[in-house]
Parts: sequence; structure tokens; C-alpha cells
Amino acid sequence: MKVALQFVAMGLVWGASFLFMKVALDGVSFGQVAWARLVFGALTLGVIMLVMRSRLPREPIVWLHFVVVAITYCVVPFLLFAWAEQYVSSSLASIYNAVTPITTAILATAAFRVEKLNRDQVLGVLIGVVGVVVIVGPWSVEALSGSVWGQLACLGAVTCYGFSFGYIRKFISHRDIPATTTAFLNIGLAAAIMVVLTPIVAWSPIDFSWPVLLSLLALGALGTGVVYIWNMNVLRAWGPTATSGVTYVTPVVGVALGILILGEHLSWNEPVGALVVLGGILLTQQRVRLFTRRQAELAVAERSA
Repeated sequence: MKVALQFVAMGLVWGASFLFMKVALDGVSFGQVAWARLVFGALTLGVIMLVMRSRLPREPIVWLHFVVVAITYCVVPFLLFAWAEQYVSSSLASIYNAVTPITTAILATAAFRVEKLNRDQVLGVLIGVVGVVVIVGPWSVEALSGSVWGQLACLGAVTCYGFSFGYIRKFISHRDIPATTTAFLNIGLAAAIMVVLTPIVAWSPIDFSWPVLLSLLALGALGTGVVYIWNMNVLRAWGPTATSGVTYVTPVVGVALGILILGEHLSWNEPVGALVVLGGILLTQQRVRLFTRRQAELAVAERSA
């Protein structure tokens, strides 16, 4: 029951993160949103590390791997999503975040070779790509205006996530590092990088209000801090396939909050494209199968003949 509650809370907080970013942008720049998110998240995880008396790894190569992950999993995508929400709705950004399993499947196979896609999974990737095209809506004049750059930034962010998951699988997952330590290293190193980059990304006027401040705190302490611990707990209890189901929850929450609280509107192609992407994800994660095992064996035999 405890793990199930953490899973639900994880989907709610990550889904609400796109709302928090949109509200925070009313008072701070996109760079300050990413900066505050990582710094508040690192402080939260740091306190948890102290309470649990967790130890940090000593091998230099481990720290180097986590620097790569910090940049590709946190710094760059967080900046891209925050920048994108200046031009796209929080609802649309949450929909694009659901594309992450598709980019992960592509990069885990093509770049890192830690997975091998079967026919169903290849079809799932292709369907996912079609879904993205439907979401972008290139036939619309509006899609070819300024908003397209925001959508491309969202795609860049989820591509970074896909790269990071493949990198973690290849270089970090096999190491005996506790979940809390893993989360702290990811967020902590990313926060350190952002602090160094403060004059570049976060040195601009601030117009604080309670909604802006509370959104930044929620985005950091919850969405980039505590939730990472919940994620690791669910992963250990349920495994990666079940845990990845949070991908189906976050866009629903993000779209609902965007419409109910911010009064956002969706074009017909955005939810339709999201459903197409969902179909691709189901095939990619092998939750749905079109080709039977016997068909797959025959296909392999035909290629070998």
C-alpha cells in the first residue's frame, strides 16, 4: 500500500511540475526556474542524506559518470523545458514529456546498445514518431510560427532523458550505489553546475509573489527532491516496467491542471497525437504484442535463409 501511494504521489507531483514551471515564469526567468529547481532539490536530498547518514562513492570514474548524467538528465532538459514553456502551454509540455520512453528505446538501442528491439518495439518507435508529428501539427500555420521552437525544445529535453537512461543503464546501474545516494549525486552535481553558471543563466531581475515562490519550492523540494526517493522505492519494489507506468499518469495530470487552473486549451491534434504516442509506448515496453513469439522466430529464420 505504501509503495502504491508513492507511485500515485510521484505521478501527481511530476504531472504538476509543468504547472509549477508555468506559474513560476510569471516572476522569474526560465534560467532561474531551472536554477531554483535544482538547488532546492539538492538541498532537500542533502538533508535526507545527512539524516540517513548515507556515504558517497569514492571512485573518480563514478563521479565522472554522474557529471555526465547531471548535465544530460538535469541541467540541459530542465533548461529546455523551462524555456519551452514560455512558448507552449504546460499541458502540451506534459504531453511531450510522455515521449521519453520512445527516445529511451531509440538511444538505448542505437547509441549504447544495451537493448535490442524486436519487431513490436520497432513498430512502437515508428508509431511514436508518427504521434509526435501529429502533436506538432505541421499542416497548421500556427505550428510553423514561434510555438514550433518551444515544441522542438520539449523534444530536445526528452531526447536528453533518453540519452541519460541509456547512459545510466550502461555505466551506473550495475554499481552498488543506494537509491538516495544516486538521486543526490544526480541532483547535487547538477545544482553545483547551475550555481557556477549563475551569472549566465540566473542573473536577472526577479518579481516574486507567493504563487511564484511556492511553485519554485514545490518544483524543487518535491518535484526534484523527494519524488526521486519515491521513484527509487517504487523501482525496487515493482521493477522498471511497472514503475515506467508513471509515464501514463503525468500527462493526464499535467493536461488536467493546465486546463482547470490556467484555462489552457488543446487543439484536436494534441490529444490525438498523445494517444498515438501512448500506443507506441505500449508496444515499445511490450505491454501489448502484435507479433507472436512464433512469428518472430519465423521472421528470424527467413532473414537467416
